[in-house]
Amino acid sequence: MRLSGVGLVMLAAICWGISGGIAAILMNKGWDPIVISFYRGAVGFICFFAWFLFRFKKNFIFSTRLYIWSLLAGVGVAGNFTFYAVSIQASSIAVAVTLMYTAPLFVLLISFLLRIERSTWFKWGCIFGVLMGIILLTGAYNTESISVSFLGIAAGLAAGLSYALFIFGFKNASSIGKPQTILTIAFLSFCLILLLFADNGETASVVTSSDIGWFLLLGLVGAGVSFIFYVIGLRLTVPSTASMVAMIEPVTASLFGVLLLGDHLTTIQLLGMVLILVTVTVLRVKQSEKKTMPSN
Repeated sequence: MRLSGVGLVMLAAICWGISGGIAAILMNKGWDPIVISFYRGAVGFICFFAWFLFRFKKNFIFSTRLYIWSLLAGVGVAGNFTFYAVSIQASSIAVAVTLMYTAPLFVLLISFLLRIERSTWFKWGCIFGVLMGIILLTGAYNTESISVSFLGIAAGLAAGLSYALFIFGFKNASSIGKPQTILTIAFLSFCLILLLFADNGETASVVTSSDIGWFLLLGLVGAGVSFIFYVIGLRLTVPSTASMVAMIEPVTASLFGVLLLGDHLTTIQLLGMVLILVTVTVLRVKQSEKKTMPSN
């Protein structure tokens, strides 16, 4: 049975959550977050470029709109990864995750303004439910135990806006060209942008380090596989739904931490995790009902 668009986006989010755990392992080993993000995208780019070359004649298309939207998607991914790392360093991971996942609000507002989607109480309710779940899961409600700065807040919101940008970039590009072409262009721009911010010496040292296996695994899971699922899934769903379903990423990252890193979850965090999963499940069921409902 073929997976629906929501299912593919969900698989992508699960991969992103796993990649977050791998990135945490690398950061604990002392690697710079920007260098980690660069290799995540660079390994993904190699995968996409090889896929693109495999059927070059079928994949190649000359379209200015395709190139523009793909480049914007790459800028969005680079901005999301970079601002997210800055927000973590300037405040805390709880604040950074919560602010980054304000993206569905931006996506929904833009979709309404551009008349891509209709505003409904159900969609707003889903966004509110998932955001509440993330706040409970990350502990962002406890103002005494988290560190907040203006830079951390600004970078976190910028990560959310960047998230919205790459959703719209990929969505518009996917209506014109094939996934391998879009991903190749997007991640080429991603790599070029992050090269400007990454430490050149540390970036070069990764190749000969004992942690190269972790970097390759991060790139394959966090970009090579996940973004293929994501771009194909976006063809079959609307931007706001994709952005909400992708919010299971922090759930996957938390489970990764519990199972492999020895982290512990409180009752409130478990409640937040359940709230996210229930909301996303209800959303998926609702979307499935719309597809199977006979037209008059």
